[in-house]
Amino acid sequence: MTSNTTENQPLRSWLLLGFLSLVWGSSFILIKKGLMVFSPGEVGAYRIVSAATVLLPLSLPRILKLSRKQIGNLMVVGLVGSFLPAFLFAKAQTQLSSSITGVLNALTPLFVVVIGALFFRAKITVRNGLGLLIAFIGVIILISVKEGSSITSFSAINAYALLVILATICYGINLNIIKHWFEALKPVEITAISLLLALPVALAYLLFQTDFTHTLVHGEGAPLAAGYLTILGVLGTAVSLILFNGLVKIASPVFASTVTYLIPIVAIAWGVLDGEMFLPGHFIGMIAVIAGVWIGNKKPKKKRLVATG
Repeated sequence: MTSNTTENQPLRSWLLLGFLSLVWGSSFILIKKGLMVFSPGEVGAYRIVSAATVLLPLSLPRILKLSRKQIGNLMVVGLVGSFLPAFLFAKAQTQLSSSITGVLNALTPLFVVVIGALFFRAKITVRNGLGLLIAFIGVIILISVKEGSSITSFSAINAYALLVILATICYGINLNIIKHWFEALKPVEITAISLLLALPVALAYLLFQTDFTHTLVHGEGAPLAAGYLTILGVLGTAVSLILFNGLVKIASPVFASTVTYLIPIVAIAWGVLDGEMFLPGHFIGMIAVIAGVWIGNKKPKKKRLVATG
């Protein structure tokens, strides 16, 4: 019995990796479909509401056991790690293609390193710096290439690309906060409770600051668009975070981080299938971003000790 479990573990790891890459890589096309009916604010808020709601059975029993300090810290995690990025990605995709947004999202691991070095006394190596430089060049290329009639000037491209970069910085801050502030809590608890704490803010905004309910009832194609956003929130945020934590446990953090390089491939594939323009400059910028992230996060090989005598 134990032997079979051990043998099946690599297959489970690859299946989880493939599922996460597909789901997270599809997030950007789902945002795009949601924006065809709803405003960026509605898309961002509904994503949080749907994710937090599906996790209520996990979050409600656990929040009662936390201290006020833990609840306050988790509120920060919910706002910085989920609420703000949801709005930033939605707003950015009003002027950026889903495929390019997916590539820019790959900058997250580098910002984890940078934020850790700036605010959490983590060390940044020459390799980290080189990776950051290469990725930065890739970003410049990506935001300099015109994608068609939806983007007419460099300044517009630059501004909306900065929203995606700001979202990845939020992710970098969030992951460092989780690493240094929440050693006693399980990842599932952090995810579920932080989303629960962001839920009232997102719900209040959705119901009282937008026309979401009116659009949902009267808007053409609204039920389908809401369905896309529900998939985004439930699978892309809630379920996937839990599965990712499970992948880290049964495989390794290094193996799990491979999803970072697969997400842009899925995002680009969806974008091309949806008729988005993918120019040679986009390909060059994509390669530079992914290469920079890979170099910046590659750990040096440990030297093997050779017994002598």
